[in-house]
Order: sequence, then structure tokens, then C-alpha cells
Amino acid sequence: MNKIKLTLAASAMALGATAAFAQDNPMVGGAEMFADRNIVENAVNSADHTTLVSAVQAAGLAETLSGPGPFTVFAPTNEGFDRLEDGAVTQLLEPANRDQLTQTLTCHVVDGAVTAEALTGMIEADGGQHAIPTLGGCTLTASIADDGRVLITDENDNGAFVTIPDVNQSNGIIHVIDGVMLPKQ
Repeated sequence: MNKIKLTLAASAMALGATAAFAQDNPMVGGAEMFADRNIVENAVNSADHTTLVSAVQAAGLAETLSGPGPFTVFAPTNEGFDRLEDGAVTQLLEPANRDQLTQTLTCHVVDGAVTAEALTGMIEADGGQHAIPTLGGCTLTASIADDGRVLITDENDNGAFVTIPDVNQSNGIIHVIDGVMLPKQ
């Protein structure tokens, strides 16, 4: 087996072990996540996602992300938002920038429920990188880093690692990430 296949196999096993834990209501941001609650109902309880929740509310997306889906959300943590330039979050949350905020947020949302196992399979099948079209019109790229973690990269080459995969929701799946994906600039 070559190095890429060994890394992918190790990643799939690690993500599979984490996915098994995810089915037992993992803790995210100090709160238990329940598979019978929707994306918004769970996210509002995570102390690590207060910026994301505020942004979703400001963009008027709470109703959509509470809908039937299914959706896959790459959910940036507060620390991920902190990695943006100073003042970027404040600027995005201004009412005049609602369209830009909406596009930024929907660049984290994929139609359908994509598990970590399925995603790593797609990465392997595509030779190490898999393009992910989002509802915001962005194309994210998923790959496996040298250390075995799943890396999500936006069209500006900003990267974020999946830190908690397969957080099951009644209307999809959340993969917690440590950065923010931005529309092409």
C-alpha cells in the first residue's frame, strides 16, 4: 500500500471511531448534541459556536437550517471566526452586508448529508482531493493532511481542519471546523 492509501485508511479508521462516538451525542462546545434535534437547535447550545449562531440569525438563515434538509454544515468555531482579519466579523454582521454574510454562511452548507466516511471515500476516489459544491455557490476542496486530519479549503486557499466529524442532526450532519470558508475574492 502506498503512503496516501495508508494515510487515508488511518484517517478513515480514526474518523470512523469518532463517528461511532458522534452517534452517542458528542459534546460540542460543552453541550451534548442530540441526533433528534435540528442543526439550529443543537448549535445554539454550543459555547464554541456563538459567533456562528449570531451570524446565522443576522443572515435570516435560522429557519432554513431548521428545515427538513438534509444539510451538511461545516460549522466554524468562534476561534475559527477569530482567525479572520480584525473587524471582519463585525463588518459582516452589519445589516448593509447581509447578502455577503448570507453567501459566506451558505459556503459552509452542502445539500445532502455527507458523513466523514463518505467524504474520505470521495477524497480517495478522486486521487487525494474532492471538490464540494456548496449552497452558497462556492466550491470547497476536501483533502487529507499529512497527519491524517480532513482539511477543507476554500477558493482563496484558506484552510480549516475538521475537528469533530459526524455530529448527527435530525436534518443532516455537522462537521465542526477550526476556520471560516470565504467566497472567492
